[in-house]
Amino acid sequence: MFSFIGRLGLVALLLAGVAGTALAHGDVTPQAVNTEGLKKLGDKWQKENPYRGNKRAIEIGTSAFNQNCARCHGLGAVSGGIAPDLRYLPEGLEGDEWFLERIRGGAVRDGRVYMPKFEGVLSQEAMWAIRAWLETVREK
Repeated sequence: MFSFIGRLGLVALLLAGVAGTALAHGDVTPQAVNTEGLKKLGDKWQKENPYRGNKRAIEIGTSAFNQNCARCHGLGAVSGGIAPDLRYLPEGLEGDEWFLERIRGGAVRDGRVYMPKFEGVLSQEAMWAIRAWLETVREK
């Protein structure tokens, strides 16, 4: 059997592994998104992405996605199976509607939160910037 010190070492390794797993997702608190340089959209929600193809919005969206979405949807929007692979969102208005509904309202099934609501956390400008970036990595 293990000596006392051997058992302590084993316990320490197990605890380190559990702590590492618990911290693997990093800071899950939504991160602020600086949308400086983008046209302000006001209080009325746009139905279609006003930043489609906007270089500045795409830059902001890249950072915003990495800080707020990649932990579940994967780097480059390539999902590892935890959440939908966002490279396959439909184009145009159809994709905009789905994206906006989901990012604003989140997703809850059987009382379980699968995606948090970002309305009131991220601005409309930040959300549309993320969508503008997602369109640049879209798979057909």
